[in-house]
Amino acid sequence: MPEISLPKTYDFSAVEERIYAWWEKSGFFKPSNDPNKPGFDPSRKPFVISIPPPNVTGELHLGHAMFVSMEDLMIRYHRMKGVPTLWVPGTDHAGIATQLQVEKMLAREGLTRDQIGREEFVRRAWEWKNKYGGIITRQIRRLGASCDWERERFTLDEGLSKAVREAFVRLYEKGMIYRGPRMINWSPGLRTAVSDLEVEYSQEQGTLYYFKYMLADGSGEYIPVATTRPETILGDSAVAVHPEDERYQRFIGKKVIVPILGREIPVIADPYVDRSFGSGGLKVTPAHDPNDYQLGQRHGLEFISIMDEAARINQNGGPYAGMDRFECRKKIWADMEAAGLTIKTEPYMMSVPRSQRGGEPIEPMISTQWFVRIQSMAEAALEAVRDGRIKIIPERFVKVYYNWLENIQDWCISRQLWWGHRIPVWYCGDCGEMTVSRVDPTRCAHCGSPRIEQDPDVLDTWFSSGLWPFSTLGWPDPTPDLAYFYPTSVLETGYDILFFWVTRMIMMGLEFTGQVPFHTVYLHGLIRDEHGQKMSKSKGNVVDPLEVMNQMGTDALRFTLLVGSTPGNDVNLSLKKVEANRNFANKLWNIGRFVLGALEQAPDTPLREPIWTLPDSWIWARLQDLVRQVDRLFNAYQYGEAGRQIYEFIWGDFADWYVEIAKQQLAEGGDRAFWTAYTLTRVLDMSLRLLHPFTPFVTEELWGYLKQACMAKSIAFSPRGGWEEALMVAHFPEPREPEEWEAQTLEDFALVQEIIRGIRNLRTEKKVPPSRRIPAVIVCGERLDVLKAQAAVVAHLAVLDPAQLIFEHTLEEKPNPAISLVVAGVELYLPLAGLVDRDEERARLEKELAEAQGQIERLEKLLNSSFAEKAPPAVVEKERQKLAVWQETAARLKGQLEALL
Repeated sequence: MPEISLPKTYDFSAVEERIYAWWEKSGFFKPSNDPNKPGFDPSRKPFVISIPPPNVTGELHLGHAMFVSMEDLMIRYHRMKGVPTLWVPGTDHAGIATQLQVEKMLAREGLTRDQIGREEFVRRAWEWKNKYGGIITRQIRRLGASCDWERERFTLDEGLSKAVREAFVRLYEKGMIYRGPRMINWSPGLRTAVSDLEVEYSQEQGTLYYFKYMLADGSGEYIPVATTRPETILGDSAVAVHPEDERYQRFIGKKVIVPILGREIPVIADPYVDRSFGSGGLKVTPAHDPNDYQLGQRHGLEFISIMDEAARINQNGGPYAGMDRFECRKKIWADMEAAGLTIKTEPYMMSVPRSQRGGEPIEPMISTQWFVRIQSMAEAALEAVRDGRIKIIPERFVKVYYNWLENIQDWCISRQLWWGHRIPVWYCGDCGEMTVSRVDPTRCAHCGSPRIEQDPDVLDTWFSSGLWPFSTLGWPDPTPDLAYFYPTSVLETGYDILFFWVTRMIMMGLEFTGQVPFHTVYLHGLIRDEHGQKMSKSKGNVVDPLEVMNQMGTDALRFTLLVGSTPGNDVNLSLKKVEANRNFANKLWNIGRFVLGALEQAPDTPLREPIWTLPDSWIWARLQDLVRQVDRLFNAYQYGEAGRQIYEFIWGDFADWYVEIAKQQLAEGGDRAFWTAYTLTRVLDMSLRLLHPFTPFVTEELWGYLKQACMAKSIAFSPRGGWEEALMVAHFPEPREPEEWEAQTLEDFALVQEIIRGIRNLRTEKKVPPSRRIPAVIVCGERLDVLKAQAAVVAHLAVLDPAQLIFEHTLEEKPNPAISLVVAGVELYLPLAGLVDRDEERARLEKELAEAQGQIERLEKLLNSSFAEKAPPAVVEKERQKLAVWQETAARLKGQLEALL
């Protein structure tokens, strides 16, 4: 057999880029059953994932690393199972984020978007996208993402733009889209409405301002009111009190005067008012507070908007018109102080809504926007989960899903931006009617006038993202991809966007295709630092996945994220864990070097049929059990536990036990060497197949060398015969029913392991040098034949002297002096003669016994004192347990001293 030149160490930096380029060039990322190619078999059910499209402006962060690793694991697993597999990649145009980037670019040139106009701005946005938009997809490739890049989509490409137009027009024609004034989140810095997802709440120190709402009857009486935003007093249209609040019941139905402006507004009663907050009186500003908005609707109050799009006070603010909202806050409070209307101020910790992109405080305000009537779609989405067509993992998020959809409000879909899908509505300058069209019209659909102008707003980014599972496959056209790959299989994403993206995909999938867009929603947790803290630049605990991959390799990062995860739970990422998993990759490489060396040294062919040793049979039985466990765990979406068990098998069972035994068996030469090398090779092959979805690069590289070595000896393990072209398209191990011999084999070898561990522990306890071979007597009882057959294994791994290793059925006279141990009914005796200095051993034991007796005396004295009566029961019980441990220790030490006599 020619020598296989496997490098001494695994160099991930020299492997990852080369391996990935080979995978992609070889077409391994494409589905094995393609509806656009000859030989297509429509009866083969595919496994499909649509990637959560990252923002085209983005750079790789740990959230991307998590979902890419998890989805790639699912994709690689199903591909290896022989299922036609498609992972659709793509990016989102990210309306606000991209517009901000282009505006920053313009600012560096001393320009604004208003100066260059909409057409030029959009041209520059596309220019920016074409230059920088590929960064995130190139970085996702670094993680090993096996997407079909030839099917990559972008939410503003021609096909998806067509889908967005079709969806809007259909909903409009059904009466589900309307335009009108409603309360929304307004970003003054961005000058647009924003979704709830784009609002982040932070706990900040603010001020609670107490002031007087004077009654209009001139009595001099007032209702004390508290607010955190005095500027909104200008838009007050009522003061509300709790109907059962005795302090203010006499004021209900009367009028009070808005400070400074002098408007009269009513005092109303509503159980919503929290009597314990502030003074118990609530100023109601329906146009600038979501809760006040509902109060205003219930009581038919006036809605007074006091701010423009830049959050400056408008004409309704009287003398404060033109002021910034925060400037107005200071000015109106000063004026109220001068008028004797203030009571006090006090520090107040408040939750401040801020724009995720711009960072400035969000202003709730009423604005004329486009909305989707969402109720019927929400009902359909609820039913899809209730009847089991969609499964949410973990199940606890089902209640969260139900609660949100059962209380859903109409969806604001318009944004005051220039980058995005422009709303396909045109207004006529002559008749005033609207034209809603799938294609750009040249005339009014109502009066034929050419004087039409398109709505300036664009659609919420989530509108196009909601169509993602089917628009990326060609909808609304009846494409072969749509017919075969839709519905997709699994939607995998973070639990934090269950509401904003997942539910919208379900609603829109049902609305436009009549089918659920996927059968399973898998929600992973957020990535936190090793202490469980949320990562943030201000804390200095942000981990850059690119730096981690550069330092320790992609496989180490992937394995850490995947094995540390359980559905729906946050992951604490420790760089020490990543380092440990880099060491695991190196361990795997060293196992591979050993196995290839064993295969090279073994005979080319055996002379007779194999006679398997107990360790041979044990490692095979353990591997078969592992395959069954991995299959069960994968089907239950418990990928982290599956990865942990694969790790434990490779590092523990295979490397620490079988490889060490194999060294001894290989030394025997002949058939024993051949079948040992064969077993090593087959176990490594299956281990690499199991591990590949977690750590694709090191497994693919090592498997390539293994394949080369096995082919040189005409050894093949694939159930289809021969060797597959690459590990990523190789056959994943299939579980089989346990055979009768497996349970007894596992039991027999487990006993051998316990005996070896027991002897090792005693050697360590007695400080016997690791290389020194010692005698042992093992009293086996009914297990004599099994254990005696493993004498060489026990002697080798427990470092015993084979010539002084005695196995007995029973023992009438016990060795003396000797250390004894009982393991699963088997007695172990290690004669002390010549092992340690008896005087030194006696002195050591006497010293340890004196310490134990001292602790016993101390604890007995403590427990017999008033401590036992005064201390909490749990504390007393803990001290009693300590006493019991020390008493047991003293008894053991006395026994060991007696054995030395």
